[in-house]
Amino acid sequence: MKISVVIPVYNEEKRIKDCLDSLMKQEEKPDEVIVVDNNSTDSTVSIIKKYKDIKIVYEKKQGITPTRNKGFDTAKYDIIARCDADSILPNNWVKKIKEVFSKNEKVVGFTNPIVFYDLPVITQSSLPSDVFYYFSKAIIGIPTLIGPSLGITKKAWLKVKKELCSDDKKVHEDIDLAIHLKKYGEIFFEPSVIVQISGRRIKYNPTSFFIEYPLRLIKMLKSHRHLL
Repeated sequence: MKISVVIPVYNEEKRIKDCLDSLMKQEEKPDEVIVVDNNSTDSTVSIIKKYKDIKIVYEKKQGITPTRNKGFDTAKYDIIARCDADSILPNNWVKKIKEVFSKNEKVVGFTNPIVFYDLPVITQSSLPSDVFYYFSKAIIGIPTLIGPSLGITKKAWLKVKKELCSDDKKVHEDIDLAIHLKKYGEIFFEPSVIVQISGRRIKYNPTSFFIEYPLRLIKMLKSHRHLL
């Protein structure tokens, strides 16, 4: 199986290099890397252009959902892996994703723990994402996908994409994707693959993370209850 890696970006000049460097150090190289730029006004695109064999595509409609969708639609291989611009990937990330999908044809989604590399010590363990994993298993019956590191089969994407919500303000796009994938197969949680991400969203906008995020999650689960 071949794998396409999709990275949505918007004004990520401070972090995109570390992400791409970690991708270039993979034990198994991705067959395709697609960066989707969402109207960046800084030097993000210039930095990306310094790397060979990276395809840059552009999405004019602002928002993570249309940007992700553009990348997934552009991807041409059997597996679509996604990370964020602030994701720092372990060297076996691509290898492990390919292994999981190759060994079990029932698996349509892949997810794993994340840690925050720039927050206090307690968040530098996988405990927060482990708690989220068990929460999602209890509430929606499956481990949910996490935007900074996920995988999905291209076949499943083609089935599910027209069913997804398109309004970033109403849903968490990664959880929305997981819920809609549920009827097409299994989502596999791989605890040995730990991806590092920035805790900037917590540091600089705690109200959004601790209040707006949970409220939007509750509303989304209510609107999706027919799928749970």
